[in-house]
Amino acid sequence: MARGDGQLNHDLMPFEKGPQDECGVFGVWAPGEEVAKLSYYGLYALQHRGQESAGIATSDGERISVYKDMGLVSQVFDESVLETLKGHIAVGHCRYSTTGSSSWANAQPTLGATANGTVALAHNGNLINSAELYQLILDRYGKPKTGEIAQGNTSDTALVTTLLQGEEGASLEETALALLPRIQGGFCFVFMDENTLYAARDTYGVRPLVLGRLERGWVVASEQAALATVGASFIREIEPGEFIAIDADGIRSTKFAEPTPAGCVFEYVYLARPDATIAGRSVYESRVEMGRQLARENAHEADIVIPVPESGTPAAVGYAEESGIPFAHGFVKNAYVGRTFIQPSQTLRQLGIRLKLNALESVIRGKRVVVVDDSIVRGNTQRAIVGMLREAGAAEVHVKISSPPVRWPCFYGIDFATRAELIANGATIDEIAASIGADSLAYISEDGMIDATRQPRNRLCTACFTGEYPIELPEANALGKNLLEVSAAGAGAGCEPGPDAELERLVREQKQGI
Repeated sequence: MARGDGQLNHDLMPFEKGPQDECGVFGVWAPGEEVAKLSYYGLYALQHRGQESAGIATSDGERISVYKDMGLVSQVFDESVLETLKGHIAVGHCRYSTTGSSSWANAQPTLGATANGTVALAHNGNLINSAELYQLILDRYGKPKTGEIAQGNTSDTALVTTLLQGEEGASLEETALALLPRIQGGFCFVFMDENTLYAARDTYGVRPLVLGRLERGWVVASEQAALATVGASFIREIEPGEFIAIDADGIRSTKFAEPTPAGCVFEYVYLARPDATIAGRSVYESRVEMGRQLARENAHEADIVIPVPESGTPAAVGYAEESGIPFAHGFVKNAYVGRTFIQPSQTLRQLGIRLKLNALESVIRGKRVVVVDDSIVRGNTQRAIVGMLREAGAAEVHVKISSPPVRWPCFYGIDFATRAELIANGATIDEIAASIGADSLAYISEDGMIDATRQPRNRLCTACFTGEYPIELPEANALGKNLLEVSAAGAGAGCEPGPDAELERLVREQKQGI
């Protein structure tokens, strides 16, 4: 297993981090193709889903090689590295951490032994029964002395990798089909042994996963954009509760659980790329319709409508269309600033360095402005945005949000702030407007957001807005991003992880239907 220098990148955006999805996953089975390079470009297309680390594993039929490190795909890999990753099967991953800290030890794909060889696994999502799975490992194998967990990996992915070791004589496919029904939470797994590519999606279909066809092979990926980037044609979505295997004999599909769809509505609001299609509905069209509905519900006299780029753009287009207010670009975005090894000094941070966005004074000055964004988490981003518009001479600033107030954390693969940090959990809309410095603030209704997706309400997860979790949560002391790190630290002293008071109350309310 190879690695680079292991430094952690830091985002130069002076605002808060918004909601982050955990990961992007990519897998390819294609004899005769440069599968490492296909994976590189596939991950490039999925970079929006995770920017903390990236990795690729390949197999030549006899040996699996893995290269991973902290940073963006373009920072982790270069031509010389990709040339070392030979084979006809590959699994790729770009990570944002939701279980386990952001560290090299937790980067993916993970690598583990099986009864008949080796497995490399990439995971998008978040498991809610990690404590149960860890206990299952202890019961089956004892405390791991080798492998990812022994090497300090504290992610839920390491638990699954370890459990795929299986029983003596069992194939990886047999082991996976026995294990998958025991795994709870939102997950999309893409993994491989020396000869076969596998993929599985949880029974709720919380996170997206698609299947594509190459001229000489197959591709699975989090979104269609990755298929298009590598020249694969979209075949279909991997179904909730479906397991597939791809090898020299073709593709095999097995249902490991009855599907009970509850796809994440936030994929439509923000997480997925605009060119994605989820459950047959264009994400771009959904966001434009959210903007139209926002205008129907929250009309306001103004001179221009501007988006917070890039996530607010489709909804701003829809708002302008429905309201008849001219659409304008009020911000210039520096496309070359993303994440870097160089951190701004504290002085520059205090000065509010604006490396990504600058307001266009010639467009803004003297205007009544409607500014459209996808969501508000802590409010820091919107406060900075409104401040820039004021400095650029805006006469009025009216903030419109194309999702309802975020009041609850996600346990299925989005890293929101804690509930105590969510501004909508402790303040009224008028108080939030005053906090961010806006003349007014309005959110789309829950019904308006759902209608824009054209999905039945009962097939969507809206927990971050409603607190109604489709997958029942365990007790509070069995949840949390650092659960396995706390467990590992306390194992030697016979300690149990203590529940966070806010998390404990949240789980209690969820179980009581409050």
